[in-house]
Amino acid sequence: MKGIAQDRLEAYFAEHVDGVELPLRFELITGGRSNLTYLVEDAKGRKRVLRRPPTGAVLATAHDMGREYRILSGLAGTDVPVPKTLALCQDESVNDAPFYVMEYVEGDVLVGPEMTAERVPAEKRHELGMNVIEVLASLHCVEPDDVGLGDLGRREAYLARQLKRWRTQWEKSKTRELPAMEEAHALLEAKMPEQKAAAIVHGDYRMGNFLTDGAHGRIAAVLDWELCTLGDPLADVGYLMNDWNGPDDSRPTASGTGLSAISCGGFPTREAMLARYEELTGFSTKGVDYYRAFQYWRLAAIVEGVLSRYQQGVMGDAVDIRVYQAQTDALASAALELARSDNLH
Repeated sequence: MKGIAQDRLEAYFAEHVDGVELPLRFELITGGRSNLTYLVEDAKGRKRVLRRPPTGAVLATAHDMGREYRILSGLAGTDVPVPKTLALCQDESVNDAPFYVMEYVEGDVLVGPEMTAERVPAEKRHELGMNVIEVLASLHCVEPDDVGLGDLGRREAYLARQLKRWRTQWEKSKTRELPAMEEAHALLEAKMPEQKAAAIVHGDYRMGNFLTDGAHGRIAAVLDWELCTLGDPLADVGYLMNDWNGPDDSRPTASGTGLSAISCGGFPTREAMLARYEELTGFSTKGVDYYRAFQYWRLAAIVEGVLSRYQQGVMGDAVDIRVYQAQTDALASAALELARSDNLH
């Protein structure tokens, strides 16, 4: 199997992972541009999960297994549900790239309204939505130093650093001129709020990155910590609000469309979630629309980068570039609409 050195991995598991019975069966759970995740099932049917960089990855810092492992290990024992870490291997001779092993957690990754409607009972949707914001509040209330993550990144000037980083990324990867991106960036620079708190920031906090226990209205585990750093907690809040599209919302979500996992209805409103977040953290969410504008703009730059790599032929199979262009256009337009607002502070 691509990305799996069966014999060497079996030898590693036998030595470093408790209770493993050989042989092992590997199944790719998720792959693509992000890190690769494999289900590992042993001879007795016990399951673990292996995570490694994509094959052919050249930017080690973008796929730092040790960093992800450290974050998950640090958050173990907090009120943030994460899989238990089992082993970290930095020796590339074992599987041609670093990897780590974690426990298997039962749950659904809700990727659309149809799946949500099927897996989450209507009477549990409000409870699940409130648990989403409660878990985020729990993350933002963790003192990084207390869990060994105080040096994960700079705490201050988060927005300034992010605007600079993604502006540079946009300039390097843009495939055409897009005035909405330039105007939105200028407004985000001019209207940047003062950072009032610093916390552990997930960086991609949305329904598609949770294992969900729909029957009990709970998040079973938060996944995909590769963008995690220290910074302004309202960045996570703004990102989640962008992806929290109910049945009547038309602005794009993280997928670049108007649909999200909660578009089937029955979930709490943005206002109810923001009120709960303020209650639990003591942080004001006034001016969250600035962070929503910023996250639309940032995501537009990310999508344009993906499009650029496809056009350069380094992303594998050909795609319809018009889909990516439309996604970037929609995100940039949403960013500009919000950035022009007078309610950003």
